[in-house]
Amino acid sequence: MVRRPSVTIKHVAADAGVSLQTVSRVINKEPNVRPQMAERVQASIDRLGYVPSISAQRMRGSRSYLILALNDRERTLADWRERQGADWVDQMMLGGMSKCAEHGYRLIVELVDTHSDHVERELSAALAALRPDGVILTPPHSENPVILAMLEAAHIRVARIGSLKPGPGFALTMDDERAAGLATDHLIELGHRAIGFIAGPAAYELSQWRIKGWQHAMQAAGLATDSFARGDFGYESGIAAAEALLDGPLMPSAIIASSDRMALATLEVARRRDLRVPEDLSVISFDDTPIVRFTHPPLTAVVQPIAEVSARAVERIIAGDGSDGEADRQPEAIPASLAVRSSTAPPRRA
Repeated sequence: MVRRPSVTIKHVAADAGVSLQTVSRVINKEPNVRPQMAERVQASIDRLGYVPSISAQRMRGSRSYLILALNDRERTLADWRERQGADWVDQMMLGGMSKCAEHGYRLIVELVDTHSDHVERELSAALAALRPDGVILTPPHSENPVILAMLEAAHIRVARIGSLKPGPGFALTMDDERAAGLATDHLIELGHRAIGFIAGPAAYELSQWRIKGWQHAMQAAGLATDSFARGDFGYESGIAAAEALLDGPLMPSAIIASSDRMALATLEVARRRDLRVPEDLSVISFDDTPIVRFTHPPLTAVVQPIAEVSARAVERIIAGDGSDGEADRQPEAIPASLAVRSSTAPPRRA
């Protein structure tokens, strides 16, 4: 088998009729390159199939061209093993990897147990091996004081997703409070007055934001906020929470669940009780993973812009935001939206 010779930066320079320095500036997205010249070099790169060598780039400068994303190990592995359709990590990788590819970077995902006594050792090993230019923290890592202190001490750029607490780097949110208000307002506009809410675990700061969004929308409409329960984002906790709401003193005509799994559990509880959705009970979910489009009926859901948030995190890390421990005090919100489907309708009873 004859191996094809690898295409190098010299081949690109010769094909484009420019210097090696010009090709390097185009690859590294450096300023002061004329648009026509950049297009010319990029055309040669595409035609020859040239792929920049990260190891060579790292040798030429102080950047590693790697961005590290940390996700919660225990919850991620549980999702994968149970194969229940949660796609947080998929969407995070979609946005992060796509944006990294545009800039010649690579995204590396590491799973770390934020509650482990070994978190400092595990993160130290990852940082030493990869030397990333930046780290994306997802909940609950984004508010872990041990992790934040380590990254600040190492002068590594930090993107904190889903946390507004003080810390290094910059904060990005999906505007969960507004999203919960959006879902609640939709139900109020349909005529619902008893709207239950199933919150996520208190360990996640975004859980409290969603509670506030629901409460504020209800209070603005002069409605009571007594129909409240808490789960852990999982299916079994959703069963218990939905049953508690429906057995409560004020039986809700609609329920908002803070995750797709808890919304699926709410549908199951309704089925067991011979409650029709949406005629007897309207249901709204957060996340909008693929499964909610194929339930019966398809679920109205808050669409979380996970890919957009991770892409924005990559952009800002590459631009140098959040470096040297200097925090951008103004969090950036990437707004969620509401996909209205067949699980919500005006209430049958007044």
